[in-house]
Amino acid sequence: MLPRMREIHSWLMDMDGVLVNEEQAIPGADRFLARLRERGIPFQVLTNNSIYSPRDLVARLAASGLEVPEQAIWTSALATARFLEDQRPGGSAYVIGESGLTTALHSAGYTLDDRSPDYVVLGETRTYSFERITRAIRLIADGARFIATNPDPTGRGSHGHRHRLRPGGRHGDDPRAQRPHQSRGRRAFPVPGLTDRRFRR
Repeated sequence: MLPRMREIHSWLMDMDGVLVNEEQAIPGADRFLARLRERGIPFQVLTNNSIYSPRDLVARLAASGLEVPEQAIWTSALATARFLEDQRPGGSAYVIGESGLTTALHSAGYTLDDRSPDYVVLGETRTYSFERITRAIRLIADGARFIATNPDPTGRGSHGHRHRLRPGGRHGDDPRAQRPHQSRGRRAFPVPGLTDRRFRR
């Protein structure tokens, strides 16, 4: 006899590759979300992409035909901000990343500091500036703690191909994301998983 399945009270789901692939909704994703809303089942969409804020992602998902409320989106930027707020409330950070990450840190009470920050935070970005990476290396050498928003060394690009532009990876990853810890022998501390209850709302 097959074991009885436990009732599902809520859903946690990845965004990239589960709901959308690039700018296109995965077939059936809209019907699945509609069914959850119809049955009143709460859900949370997770993404390890720190580039966009939840509000940005709401608009991008809507353009793909998917209706997801802002409060149902949890990003690696939010997890990073919550983690740092827990570790050192009211701290400061030097950030290599986009507005999704800086906005989350500001909302957590953090200030951006390029002189003597508590942390150097490496997120995803469209372009890696040699000047900013050099500054990050110097700040880490001076004692700033090094944090990565996402330990996954690869990300999904167009046509399903994998690319290596993630922070916190291993040998063979994009050299721009590797320079801060290779130059001083330090590896970034990856933020605990997106589903860690300590860093959820």
